Amino acid sequence: MDGSTLQILIAMGSYMAVVIVIGLVYAKRANASSENYFLGGRSLGPWVTAMSAEASDMSGWLLMGLPGVAYWCGLADAAWTAIGLAVGTYFNWLIVSRRLRRYSIRANNSITLPEFFSNRFRENKKIVCSLAALFILIFFTVYASSCFVTCGKLFSTLFGADYVPMMIVGAVFVLIYTILGGFLAESASDFMQGVVMFVALTVIVITGTVKAGGIGAVFDNAREIPGFLEFFGLAEPVVSEAGEQLVSNGRPLFGEASDYGFLSVCSMLAWGLGYFGMPQVLLRFMAIRKEKELKLSRRVAMIWVVISLAVAVFIGIVGRIISMENPDALNTIHLTKSSAENIFITLSTSFLPPIIAGFVMAGILAATISSSDSYLLIAASAFAKNIYQGVVKRKATDKQVMTMSRITLLAIALIAIIIALDEDSIIFSIVSFAWAGFGATFGPLMLFSLFWKRTTRAGAIAGMIGGAAMVFIWKLAISGLGGAFAIYELLPAFIFSAICIVVVSLLTPAPSKEIEEDFEIVKSGEGVSD
Repeated sequence: MDGSTLQILIAMGSYMAVVIVIGLVYAKRANASSENYFLGGRSLGPWVTAMSAEASDMSGWLLMGLPGVAYWCGLADAAWTAIGLAVGTYFNWLIVSRRLRRYSIRANNSITLPEFFSNRFRENKKIVCSLAALFILIFFTVYASSCFVTCGKLFSTLFGADYVPMMIVGAVFVLIYTILGGFLAESASDFMQGVVMFVALTVIVITGTVKAGGIGAVFDNAREIPGFLEFFGLAEPVVSEAGEQLVSNGRPLFGEASDYGFLSVCSMLAWGLGYFGMPQVLLRFMAIRKEKELKLSRRVAMIWVVISLAVAVFIGIVGRIISMENPDALNTIHLTKSSAENIFITLSTSFLPPIIAGFVMAGILAATISSSDSYLLIAASAFAKNIYQGVVKRKATDKQVMTMSRITLLAIALIAIIIALDEDSIIFSIVSFAWAGFGATFGPLMLFSLFWKRTTRAGAIAGMIGGAAMVFIWKLAISGLGGAFAIYELLPAFIFSAICIVVVSLLTPAPSKEIEEDFEIVKSGEGVSD
């Protein structure tokens, strides 16, 4: 190990030590009860609520996946995705957060998403609860695997080690940390990690822009690549049979730009719909200490999201220009679509002093930890609280529930590690599938549960099953037909889920008077707001 690598390792190790300390500090409080462990006792302040929601949401995808997309094929895909996410973030905070905070308290003080849906419809047989928990287990296991892929790519690129052992090391660290501190530790560290991610993005975009010759030079050179800087065109790298971009005279080759039409734009904007069904974000709405503080949280979250997404996209563009105009500056020979996601790492290690690069690399680690611990914890709580205690052993004690949650954590992490074994996995693709799964399964149900009194339990079941099934069907069977069918699976699945909820709710008996009374009380805010 050379001196530069050692300095990077020391910087990242220091960061990891701070994260572990946070877990230990909150461990005693977290283990006091399952409500503290899974929801932090509804004690989050507005700044922690905002930063932890966004940091746990974005993950290493923000620092690797999104810049990788911009680097590989230009502005369109990345920019429209970012716009969709920013709009979705705003409306989720604006229309869902306040109503969900109230309703989760009215619905028998629900502390998990499946529990909220179950209590919202006052069900005795926990079908809604069990289905919601099952889908959370499925999609969060996929989500966690994307975080482990990020860890593997980060460590293997930095230290020249094999991908698989590095991925496992990262997964083990995240697992230990999540078991230690629960939701409070996760949320507190997510605040710090959100700051680290923001600083890391800022440092790299400034450094990269300077190395590329300034903003003017970046845009001038980007326009020379067909379709690269267009909102309605897509750059097409020329690749070999092995998927590596071909190079001539040290410069990557591009073909003619392809069209980026209306359906493609809608497909990427549809990412914003996913927010209405994201458990890691929705739980923060439920956990804030006071409803009136959500307004400040929304403002903080939006500033962070808009700036971070814009900078992440621009980093991909800057990285491509540097590799085009100064081929010796970055080692981008034999680049594939998968390895393009390493551009953030490459820029950091190429242009920053090793110790600073280490702290910037901690930004990727921060993003990964902040997301994967959320995914693991929510998935474990879904099984332990909603299936184990809710169905299998209804008289289970708090201690038994928390023990089961840790066993579930181990099982989920193991499956996620298996999924992440393929080092050619593309982080953006893994995240997009899991995002669609959550968005279509829970997004329409969340909106109808909060804002349509006529929604029935049968409609809720139909919506979840219909949305989740359509994600798989569209992704695996329909999108391959091409043309209009190649749109992002979240959009048709979200629409289908909404139709299922409306049709089945209207065909089944209206909700009971008690359920309608709950809805009206929450709508008015009497007795449940603060």
